[in-house]
Amino acid sequence: MDRNSPKILVADLVGLAFDAAGAPDASGFRAHVESRGGRFHIGSARGVQPDEGRATFFYLPHLSTREELIAEAGDGLYDAVIAAATFLPAETRFDLGGVRIGTGTGNMGSASWGGGDGLGGVAPLMNTPGINARATAQMVMKALLGQRPDLPVGALHDLVVAGRFDTGRDLLRYPTRKLEGQRLAVIGYGNIGREVALLARAFGMEVVIHARPRHRIWIESEGFHYAATPQEAAHGADALSVHLGLGPKGPDGFANAGLINEAVLAALAPGAVLLNYDRGELVDIAALESALSAGQVGFAAIDADLFVDAAGVLSGPMAPYLGLVERHGAKLSLLPHAAADTDHPTRVVGAIQAADQLLDAISTGVVRNLKGDLPEGYSDGGPLTPAGLGGVTPQDLARFAKGGLPAAARELADALAGAEAGALSGEALMLAANRLARLMREEGLAGPWKG
Repeated sequence: MDRNSPKILVADLVGLAFDAAGAPDASGFRAHVESRGGRFHIGSARGVQPDEGRATFFYLPHLSTREELIAEAGDGLYDAVIAAATFLPAETRFDLGGVRIGTGTGNMGSASWGGGDGLGGVAPLMNTPGINARATAQMVMKALLGQRPDLPVGALHDLVVAGRFDTGRDLLRYPTRKLEGQRLAVIGYGNIGREVALLARAFGMEVVIHARPRHRIWIESEGFHYAATPQEAAHGADALSVHLGLGPKGPDGFANAGLINEAVLAALAPGAVLLNYDRGELVDIAALESALSAGQVGFAAIDADLFVDAAGVLSGPMAPYLGLVERHGAKLSLLPHAAADTDHPTRVVGAIQAADQLLDAISTGVVRNLKGDLPEGYSDGGPLTPAGLGGVTPQDLARFAKGGLPAAARELADALAGAEAGALSGEALMLAANRLARLMREEGLAGPWKG
C-alpha cells in the first residue's frame, strides 16, 4: 500500500464514444488524470515500475469474470479501484479505497471496505451520486412517453402516406390519453426520483411521492404530494416509477426486494404503466405476472443487469423477467441496465469525479460521498453532487452570496412591499419573481437542504 505512488485499477469504461481507431474513447479521462499529475497506463500493473510520487491509473475495462478479477487484483497489487458495473469479488483487495461511478454500490464487493454496503474493512467506499440521474430520468420519461399519449403514430403515418385519411371525418376514431392530468407515483425521493418528478410535472402530471417521513416537508415544499406508503402513492396512479436502493441485506435478502408487490400493483389505476429503471429486484415478479394477466398493469418497462457466463447461462436481476416474455412480450420493454450507463458525457464526468475523490482521499484523508463506515484515519467531507441535483449544500449558498441573487431577492422584496402599500405593479412583481427563479435555477438552489 503506497500513498505516495498509488496504483489505481480502472475496471470499467471511462468513455462510451469511439475514437478514430474504433475503440471506446478514454481521452477525456486520461487528460484529466495527467492534468492532476497522474499517469494513465493501458494494461496491467504487473511488471510496470510506478513513477515515484505519482498516482498511476491502470486501465483494464474488459475485466469481467470473478476469476479474472481475483487473478488481477486478489493479491493487493492495486491500492484503489474505480468501477461502474463490474462486480468486484470479496477476494479482491484495494486497501486505499474504491469508487463506484453512479449511485448503487452493490457491485463493490471487495472485503477491503466490507462489501457493497461499505460496512467494515480498512478502506473507504465512495460513489458519485447524481452523475447519471438526469440521463436515467430522461429514459424513464422516454419509456412513459412510448405509452402515453397512446396515439398510434405509426399507423396514422401509414394512412397519411397512402392518402387514406380525412382529418375532418376520421380523426374522431383515434382518441388518445395524454400525460397532462394523469397521476404519477414516484417511489423514492433521491436524485433520480426527484428528477423524474420534476420532468413529469413539466408535462402537467400530478405527482405523488413516497419516501421516508423526513423528506415530507421538502416534497411538499416543492409542490408534490407526499404518501406515507408505496400503496398509498400507487392509489389511482396511471403510472408508477420506482427509484430506491435495495436497502440493507439481512438473512432473508435485501430489505426492499419485492417492495412493489401485489397490494401496490392492485392500487394502481387499471392499465397503468410500471417503470423500474433502478433495481430489478424491487418488483415482485409473481405479482407483476398476475397484474399483467389481469390487465391491471398495461405495460412494464424494466432496466436491470443481465449477465451471460461462458456456458450461456443467464443471471442477474433481469433474468426473472425473461419468464414473462412468452405470455406478455407485447406489454414489456426490457433493457440491460442501459438507461444511464450508455451516455458518453455522463460516464466521462463520473469517471473524472471518481478519480478526484480517490486522489483526495488518498492524499488528504478526506472522503466525499462515503458509503458505509468511515475507516480510522479518514474524515468525512460530506456529499458531492452536480449543481441542481440532490438539494442545496453550504457550498451552494456560498455561491449565492457572490452572485446576483441577493439583488434579485431584494427586487422581489421591494415589489412585494409595494403590494402591501397598495401600489402593486403586476409587471414589476412578475419580472422580479421570474428573474429570481431563473437565478435560483442557475445556481442550483432548489430542492431539499443537504447541509
